[in-house]
Amino acid sequence: MDNRQLSFALEAHQNIYCVTELNAALQRIFESEFRSIRVAGEISGCRVAASGHYYFALKDEHSQIKAVLFKGSARYIRFKPQDGLAVIARGNLEVYEARGEYQLIVEALELEGAGILQLAFEQLKKKLTAEGLFAESRKRALPALPQRIGLVTSPTGAVIRDILHVLNRRFPGLHIRLFPAQVQGEGSIDQICEAIEYFSVTGWAHVVILARGGGSLEDLWTFNEERVARTVANSKVPVISAIGHETDVTICDFVADFRAPTPSAAAEVVICTRESLLERLAASEQRALQGIRYRLLRCARDLHQKGTDRAGTLMHRSLSRRAQRVDELEYAARQALSRTIAARTAKLSDLNRRLEANDLQVRLARARGRLELLEQVLHRRVTTTLGRLRRRHESLDVHLRQISPLTVLSRGYAIVRDTAGRVLRGPEETALGAQLNVRLDRGTVEARVEAVSPNRGPA
Repeated sequence: MDNRQLSFALEAHQNIYCVTELNAALQRIFESEFRSIRVAGEISGCRVAASGHYYFALKDEHSQIKAVLFKGSARYIRFKPQDGLAVIARGNLEVYEARGEYQLIVEALELEGAGILQLAFEQLKKKLTAEGLFAESRKRALPALPQRIGLVTSPTGAVIRDILHVLNRRFPGLHIRLFPAQVQGEGSIDQICEAIEYFSVTGWAHVVILARGGGSLEDLWTFNEERVARTVANSKVPVISAIGHETDVTICDFVADFRAPTPSAAAEVVICTRESLLERLAASEQRALQGIRYRLLRCARDLHQKGTDRAGTLMHRSLSRRAQRVDELEYAARQALSRTIAARTAKLSDLNRRLEANDLQVRLARARGRLELLEQVLHRRVTTTLGRLRRRHESLDVHLRQISPLTVLSRGYAIVRDTAGRVLRGPEETALGAQLNVRLDRGTVEARVEAVSPNRGPA
């Protein structure tokens, strides 16, 4: 076999897939190329499983594709899928690996009659996206504590009542101004644009809530109009879009500064509760007090450290002597314990001999018990005393380390001495050309004075 044939054989071997690998490779292609696609067709062979999932095929004149509508997504479909319906399905193309088939996982389903509106929606969405009206960078943050809130919605119905109820419950006393506007049908576009422009021009409101209840795509179409979208985008006051239910999406949701899933949720978002505001104020006050205490402690520590060099040396000597005294006391205590135990042991031996001589087994047992009890009590007392002395020794040792000059050196300070070993405290104690010894944390440095300059003011 020549080199050419060998290369071909190796290449052919590398391109061999097992079935699972091939399905997985196809799935990766589908995930990258066929996400959120829209497919128009007629429902065929529709059946509902006991789990609540819908299984059917979408077909046209020449071919078909299998589709699955899971129960979780089916809850948001406004009609029941059945054979013969012309629909537009939106979903993701996936591989069903168990049978090696590909199928459309449907996330949304609508009657094809609404496809014209949906197409207009997608076209306007694409146009405004290209202009940058949906960009997060142009959206403004909502005011933290708005005092004046503008409402643009219908003056009748549940929406206005729900919003006012939530606002009054969360933060009573807010200034709320309603600009009544028709939210559906003829004239609704003009009224909504007029309301948004009113709040934008007057500047009365700190934030505006644009709201209406749920409905079909046709019911919500006013909020998909380009004029309304541009008016919301051009508003000088931040706008919260609260249109329909959580699953309803409009163009206004994309151009508004914030999208709330429902009108009530918009009222929850626009203002915090009075209680939470008071809690934040109390927390801020506590943090301020903690900061003041911390600064005072630092100042006190710095003031204390300025005079600790000499005191540290004296304290070190005092602690050393006390530590030595602790060691002596510990040794004496152990010696006393040993002598006591030896004496008790000797006494016990004597008693044993006397009891054995007199054959008094009962008295011997009682005497032994009392002796063991005394030994335990004495041992506990000695152990307690030794522990107390040891803890005292450890506390003194920790204190000594804290105030030790060596600890100060570890923070970047140094001790400067002349050739006679004297510690220098000011430039007047040396002269040009003098040799100096600089003690650092991890060694010493020999230096020579090149210049001398006294402090011009307080350090």
